[in-house]
Amino acid sequence: MSRVGKKPVTVPSGVTATVEGQTVKMKGPKGQLQFVVHDDVDVKFENGVVKVAPRHETNRAQALYGTARAQIANLVEGVTKGFEKKLEITGVGYRAALQGKKLQLALGYSHDVLYDIPEGITITVPKPTEINVAGIDPQKVGQVAAEIRDYRPPEPYKGKGVRYSDEFIFRKEGKKK
Repeated sequence: MSRVGKKPVTVPSGVTATVEGQTVKMKGPKGQLQFVVHDDVDVKFENGVVKVAPRHETNRAQALYGTARAQIANLVEGVTKGFEKKLEITGVGYRAALQGKKLQLALGYSHDVLYDIPEGITITVPKPTEINVAGIDPQKVGQVAAEIRDYRPPEPYKGKGVRYSDEFIFRKEGKKK
């Protein structure tokens, strides 16, 4: 049995939750999100609490209902607080800037990289070496941050590149004479 799946998801005030069949919809101050739960998982909304349980005693249902509960908890957190990923740019001449709906990245290439900011995501650049990616959908926020990082991942010798702010880069020693 999943320990995560046993815990009910409490819906705070200011958030409206509806369960229609296998679709869970959350609407809050930051926006609206929905999640379609797998058929092996039973979802109920009662008394301001969303409860998840496996429909069958199969291994697949046992595995999926903890995941479904975590996804529903992410919906609640997304419509109330939102999600944010912070990226740092390290390297001489490496910088970022916003140009309207595009993020301009100077990452040591012969040209600047222009990244189109998708719908539902807000990107801010407080310093030329910092990028904040925010939104209500955790999957989308993580995907955008990963795409930006993929333009120049950090290298192990000098640490140059784009990295997450909480990421540790294992540094290697250079050649010796």
